[in-house]
Amino acid sequence: MQFHQNGFHPGDPRFSDPQDAVVAPPIKRPLPEQVDVLIVGCGPAGLNLAAQLSQFGNISVAIVDQKDDRLLVGQADGIACRTIEMFQAYGFADQIIQEGYQVNEAAFWKPDADKPQEISRSGKVPDVADDLSEMPHLIINQARVHDEFLKVMQQSALKLEPHYQRKLLGLEVDPNGGDYPVTVQLERMVNFSQYTQEVETVKAKYVVGCDGARSAVRTAIGKELVGDPLNQAWGVMDVLLNTDFPDIRLKSLIHSNNEGNMLIIPREGGFMVRMYVELDKLKENERVARDQMTADVLIAAANRILAPYTVDVKQVAWWSVYEIGQRITTAFDDSTEDRAARVFLAGDACHTHSPKAGQGLNTSVMDTWNLGWKMAHVLNGLADESLLKTYSDERREYGQALIDFDRKFSAMFSAKPKSAENPDGVDPAEFQRYFQLFGEYTAGVSIQYRPSIMVSEGVHQELATGLTVGKRFHSAPVVRQGDAKPMQLGHCHTANGAYRVYAFGGSDEPMSDSCGVKALCDFLAEDAKSPLKLYTPAGAEADSVIDLRAVFQQHHQSVETSTIHPVLAPLKGTLGLRDYEKVFCADNRPESSGGGKDIYAMRGINREQGCIVIVRPDQYVAEVLPLNDYEGLSNFFAGVLKPAS
Repeated sequence: MQFHQNGFHPGDPRFSDPQDAVVAPPIKRPLPEQVDVLIVGCGPAGLNLAAQLSQFGNISVAIVDQKDDRLLVGQADGIACRTIEMFQAYGFADQIIQEGYQVNEAAFWKPDADKPQEISRSGKVPDVADDLSEMPHLIINQARVHDEFLKVMQQSALKLEPHYQRKLLGLEVDPNGGDYPVTVQLERMVNFSQYTQEVETVKAKYVVGCDGARSAVRTAIGKELVGDPLNQAWGVMDVLLNTDFPDIRLKSLIHSNNEGNMLIIPREGGFMVRMYVELDKLKENERVARDQMTADVLIAAANRILAPYTVDVKQVAWWSVYEIGQRITTAFDDSTEDRAARVFLAGDACHTHSPKAGQGLNTSVMDTWNLGWKMAHVLNGLADESLLKTYSDERREYGQALIDFDRKFSAMFSAKPKSAENPDGVDPAEFQRYFQLFGEYTAGVSIQYRPSIMVSEGVHQELATGLTVGKRFHSAPVVRQGDAKPMQLGHCHTANGAYRVYAFGGSDEPMSDSCGVKALCDFLAEDAKSPLKLYTPAGAEADSVIDLRAVFQQHHQSVETSTIHPVLAPLKGTLGLRDYEKVFCADNRPESSGGGKDIYAMRGINREQGCIVIVRPDQYVAEVLPLNDYEGLSNFFAGVLKPAS
């Protein structure tokens, strides 16, 4: 899609008239007196949590923000492959992919060997390695991501909308406070008189602070951000421009000799560009003089860095100045030795860092993607409250890893190029190698959670070597048996809080008497120890807690629909209609038709024995088991779920 050629306008670019994209201001409503979950902050972490919890119609949720309306422009723009995989679970990945700028290559520029005061290209590399993800790395205005989360919330059974213009005044946790032990006081920022103060009180079972680096929730529970001081400043601007710089539509990392460094990120629409411009190194504890900074200063700096090339800026859509500092909170929740957590922190309230590696939004949404389904399971009685402890255990370790990565990446990016006059500088070739080495990290797919009640030791990992226990489920192409549709297996993961259990068939004929998948289905349908029987609440859909899917290596036309086990064809909905979308086969279509990518070969599935792969609701592989290990299957779910009453 191309847009913005007539100037920048926020909102959905599909509207011909930008005024039609304007959304009416939110209706001002009072807050409820009590909720299961109160979310403070309408950034990506908060909206993702609200969108996820809104999928459970029986959980009461309120989300508040001090701003007066939704975000329209600016802030984060880089969306990692892993984050797009998560968007797919909500159903809006295609919309974001169609609208966003797809990052395919990165260009590296350094001082010219013959003319060191000018820059020259040192190389280009692929931005995303082959088969890293089925999803691309995208650039899109954070506000458009917010809009999609808001749409998910509004279309849910809760019809959830934010309460804007609420300022947190106080938060108290009473361990003896019954079902709603957290009391929160919020000031309504718009009153009928300047001499009055309207204060609303909300009681909640849980509160989640997604309110940014200056988090009032974090302060209220006595936590703080610790780490490096803010001692380096960068300017950022989204601009519409003309230029003779040849890589303006590529992600470009530029080191100049004496004028500083710069990062160019092409934006969605084909015309807009984001520029990160290095400002002068600050003294220790010195802050940016924002009142002396202008967009013209940033444009002038960009032209000095880009010499001999120039930029002619036609419009500045947004600009800001920020200071780099890598910091992490002292705790991700308010738990003590005497009681479980009632208040959680997520996103920038937990960790802050530079934006140049594109990890801010991506890490923030992964915090609440980890927390949301766990909170829903506890509130719905599917799991014990101890499950919530795994949020802090898993995300704090990754938050620290992010800080460590960003510290080194930022230092290398900000350093002067290595030269005879500057022997201690950074070799641009080394920086390029580092960029490629950490491709998995920046794509968001390198996370591997440690063994816990949620992640096994991986004793049987050899049965599926490409689906690593503790890492996200690495999707691959399959053909759905019922309608012969080519698709990605990972796109079965919707944001409904269910575990996925994939039964990969062995070499036996599908659904024959010797078929291991059929035997597994018999166990799940008939045995008293069946997790389906033990943990599915009465009256709930058969796949609402544990969603069984089968994958066979044979051609999809060799599997007869009439032979499929009833467990793989559950009757659903008020009318009891059969579900035909639980069985898949390897993509054995000709390469000329887009086939030939065999999931068994791509993900190292044992062809002779097959296997079971258990995937958590947040798309991380929890366990790999032999196809006939019913005890192992039962033991895993006994550790994470409570029997249905």
